[in-house]
Amino acid sequence: MEWTPMEINPEMMDKLGVGGNWSFVDVLGLEGDQLSAVPKPCCALMLLFPLTQQHESFRQKQADKVAAGSEVYFLKQSVGNSCGTIALLHSVGNNKDKMTFNNSSALKKFLDDTADMSAEDRAKQFENNQAIKEAHNDIAAEGRCVPEADKVNFHFIAFVNVNGQLYEFDGRMDGAVNHGDTTDDTFVMDAAKVCLGFMKREKDEVRFSAVS
Repeated sequence: MEWTPMEINPEMMDKLGVGGNWSFVDVLGLEGDQLSAVPKPCCALMLLFPLTQQHESFRQKQADKVAAGSEVYFLKQSVGNSCGTIALLHSVGNNKDKMTFNNSSALKKFLDDTADMSAEDRAKQFENNQAIKEAHNDIAAEGRCVPEADKVNFHFIAFVNVNGQLYEFDGRMDGAVNHGDTTDDTFVMDAAKVCLGFMKREKDEVRFSAVS
C-alpha cells in the first residue's frame, strides 16, 4: 500500500485538527547561529534525508539500541510514502499534553484509539484510517514539488524530548531509539547533533533538510 509522496506543509496540522498554538518552522542549519535561530520552546524536530546503502548498513548495527517499554508513543510504518505523516504523528503523539485539538480532530481520535495498542496494531489502524489518508493526500496534491512515485527515496524521522530523554522515531524501525539525556533548553542542539551524524555518514550527499 502506498500513499502520495508529500512535502511537510504547515496546513497538515490544521487538516488533522491540531490547535494553532504550535506551528512548523524551517531549520536553516544544524550548527551555530542558524540553529540558535530556531524559536523556543521547540517540542519536536523532523529530519528529511536520503535512504542510501550506508544508511541501511548503519540501521542494521543500531537494531539493538531500540528502546523497550511503553514510555513513548511509537507507530511502525507499513504504508509507502507515509513517513512525513508518521513523523508528525510521532511529534504530536509524544507531546500530547502540550497540544490543543479541535473537537473533530482526526489525529486526536487516532491517538486516543491507539493509545494502548502495540506499534504493529497501530500500523494496521493507520492503514485503514481514511480521515488521515485523505488529509495526507490533500496536502500532497497542494505540494510545489511533485516527485515521480518510483523515484521517491527520501525519508522523514522525528526527534522528541520525552521525560528528559532524547528519542528518535523512525517508523521503519521496530521502536524508538534513545539518545540519552536532554532538556527543554538543550533539546534542539541535542537533536541537531544526532542529525549531523546522519550527514557525516553520507560524505557526498547534501540533500538534507529539517523542520521544527
